[in-house]
Amino acid sequence: MDSEGLEGSGGRISPHFLRTFDSFKNPVFRLYYGALLGQRAAANMQIMARSLLIYRLTDSATILGAMSLANAIPLLLLSLFGGAIADRVQKKYVLLIGQACSAFISLGIAISLTTGYLSAEHEGSWWILIVASVLQGTVMGLMVPSRQSIVPEIVGEEQLMNAIALNNMAMNSLRLFAPAVTGFLIAAFDFQAVYFTMAAMYFIAVVFIAFMPHTGRIIVASRSVFADILEGFRYVWQRKTILILLAFILVVILLSRPYLTLMPIFVDDILKVGETGMGILLSISGVGAIIGALVLASLPNRNRGVLLLVGCLVLGSALIGFSFSKSWPLSIVLIVLVGLGQTARMTLGNTLVQYYVDDDYRGRVMSIYTMDFGITSLGTFIAGLMADTAIGIEWTTGGFAMMLVILTLIVAVFLPRIRNLQ
Repeated sequence: MDSEGLEGSGGRISPHFLRTFDSFKNPVFRLYYGALLGQRAAANMQIMARSLLIYRLTDSATILGAMSLANAIPLLLLSLFGGAIADRVQKKYVLLIGQACSAFISLGIAISLTTGYLSAEHEGSWWILIVASVLQGTVMGLMVPSRQSIVPEIVGEEQLMNAIALNNMAMNSLRLFAPAVTGFLIAAFDFQAVYFTMAAMYFIAVVFIAFMPHTGRIIVASRSVFADILEGFRYVWQRKTILILLAFILVVILLSRPYLTLMPIFVDDILKVGETGMGILLSISGVGAIIGALVLASLPNRNRGVLLLVGCLVLGSALIGFSFSKSWPLSIVLIVLVGLGQTARMTLGNTLVQYYVDDDYRGRVMSIYTMDFGITSLGTFIAGLMADTAIGIEWTTGGFAMMLVILTLIVAVFLPRIRNLQ
């Protein structure tokens, strides 16, 4: 192989077949990645365990949606403050505190389950899960803008899509195993084993973050936090590309994510496969997501707007099919495509927002992007209310997916600003 193929720009770009994992050359990124693995392992276990536990305690899609709303409210309210914090302090400290708090929240639920207080025998004890959702939403709102915006400080802008794609590969690789492990732990040892394991994963993340050096720079601001937040909104409003991109991504999330929290209804009431089947479905969805992440990590920084739109179309179409499927084999195939579309949306949306934003506003802009977690929960609450009516779960999630496909086609045709993003 000639030297041009080996060195590229500045001698940093590896041969094409190794470009997929280029960000792993960075030792700080490897520490960050270790922390991410611990955090995402716990998060993937929680996605399955918390929703399945509260549905079995209450048998109510409305309460299942209310739990998501309890998570959404503090996240939506506090993510903007989290963005201002991310632009003011060392993000390492924010991550340390956030992961430690998440560990203690999981530990508290594990103890409640072990003592038997949180159980079907204690009517109304599900309030603990609602409170835990509020606390977790608070932690996420304050921490996630730092977790998102620290990546370009570690790897630089040219490696940004590669690093974000590898992050999503980690999340989806864990999705292959974490739900199946969660299902096994529930069946063998009950829910408390899951929450003790989650607490351990969060503590592992704390250890990795502790070894990370400081990154970026601290902005010493004489203004109040509220003034910083308002300035961040003005910045987004004045940059129409970022504004339209953020609006599109947030609406896509609102329409595409509720199925995940409402999955217990599909597996218990429609497909009749229980917690084992739910673990399999969530794990299999990671296959498509990993394929998508590896492809995106290998691609050059071109035509990313078109790729984002294609990913959203795949996601919406697959969700329509999954919502109405009563066939177990067909549902498995469709959930792979859902995973592929989700990773395209997450990787490209995150990359494009961070690529086009100025460094001094990155934390605050990413705090708006981080509102996707709260919007997901808000969408789930609305979907939960609709699923408990005559509309039913199939037409609720399927209808959301149909609106997603229509929205994506409208954006593709009438908003070349998004289509032409590189």
